[in-house]
Amino acid sequence: MERELSLSHAGADPARGPLIIVASSGTGGDMQPFVALARGLSERGHRVRMLAPALQEEAARAAGLPYWLFGSVEREQAALDNPDLWHERKSWGVLWDSLAPDLDALRERVRDLPADEDCVVLCHPVLVPMAALARAARPDLRIVTAYLAPSNLCSRHDLLTLGSLRIPGWLPPAGAGLLWWALHRWFNAQTLPSLNAARAQRGLPAEPHFFEHMLRAPSASIGLFPRWFAALQPDWPRPFFEGDFLLPAAQRGAGLSAELEAFLAAGDAPVVFTPGTGHRHAAAFFDAALRALRRLGRRGIFVTPHAAQLPPALPADVLWQAHAPFAALLPRAAALTHHGGVSTMADAMRAGIPQLIVPYAYDQFDNGQRAKRLGVAEVLHAQRVSGGRMERLLARLLAEPGPGPACRELALRMAAGAEATRALLDGVEEALLGQAARGAESAGATPALAPG
Repeated sequence: MERELSLSHAGADPARGPLIIVASSGTGGDMQPFVALARGLSERGHRVRMLAPALQEEAARAAGLPYWLFGSVEREQAALDNPDLWHERKSWGVLWDSLAPDLDALRERVRDLPADEDCVVLCHPVLVPMAALARAARPDLRIVTAYLAPSNLCSRHDLLTLGSLRIPGWLPPAGAGLLWWALHRWFNAQTLPSLNAARAQRGLPAEPHFFEHMLRAPSASIGLFPRWFAALQPDWPRPFFEGDFLLPAAQRGAGLSAELEAFLAAGDAPVVFTPGTGHRHAAAFFDAALRALRRLGRRGIFVTPHAAQLPPALPADVLWQAHAPFAALLPRAAALTHHGGVSTMADAMRAGIPQLIVPYAYDQFDNGQRAKRLGVAEVLHAQRVSGGRMERLLARLLAEPGPGPACRELALRMAAGAEATRALLDGVEEALLGQAARGAESAGATPALAPG
């Protein structure tokens, strides 16, 4: 499926540079940073086209750029309707099964481009296998992976947690490597059969290890997080460009609704709760949140597009919003309780407020521990959520001085948003066009794009 907005591929113009294909998958927290990158690159004069899941067409359209869609709304809806999508151990299988039927999507698109059309791909890590299949059709295709969170880089040297399992700091890299080996052996059983079936259809050799393929297939990689959140590790893929958190494009300049403005003006700063835009099975989260607010005597805002998971009747001091621009809302909140998505976490850091992180799956556990290590968050695993536990941790976060000084210091560190975004886009350009990457490969060094 394809949508043409303003870009014609009737013939390539070398003077305009390569076509940059920005490809992402997942929920809103996964999509919005790639939308912001696509818009930023377009504003710098690059030709950009997005590749997005069919269910995320609205996000792709909001970028104001040409885009392709892949997959089916029905299959993606079925994945979101499956509660195992947010299960610590079962989530990856649900995610991969929804993606595997579309592994050829990018290959079909780039194969149909004019033969003289130079193109490069900037993609989410989970789409690397798709991009690698596309490279079989265009052997010169350059692939750059943008990592939203450090746990996806599978380092043995900076391992805080594997899911809900906390890793002691004294564990040596060899021990951490054994843990990764055991976890990846299980992941391989879920992913390799369908991945290698798709590769065999294109005459490509089988991959023995899914995550090794994901890490090593790209021509370069870039982190969409700052050095102070996760420092460069010796076992990350090279060349690796260090970056920064990126303000999602959809939040730039977005204002609050009249209803939300009136609620904020009517009392003390509320506690905001969200399990993420894609979570449809968070009834226990919101039930515990309401109980915690009652015990604390605090006002609250529940943010979710899926109202069916809310308690049946909310009191007047708790407001439901389907969506809210966090860049405008969070500076006026007392705290944020959320799932640990990296974009949501960065929004709270930027706003200078404490966080209670309730991880369910994926990188959320590691993100939570990193925020806790910075002194701005507490972590409560989703399987242990209760009103009492939520109340106790929120009381600790809201106490004076509590994490307030650390939150304010971090907000000051993140205040240079425009400068950080410019540096990040500089690095993305270098990674995509290959000049800095080739220099790093020959020098054996990794360029740093933002101050640590």
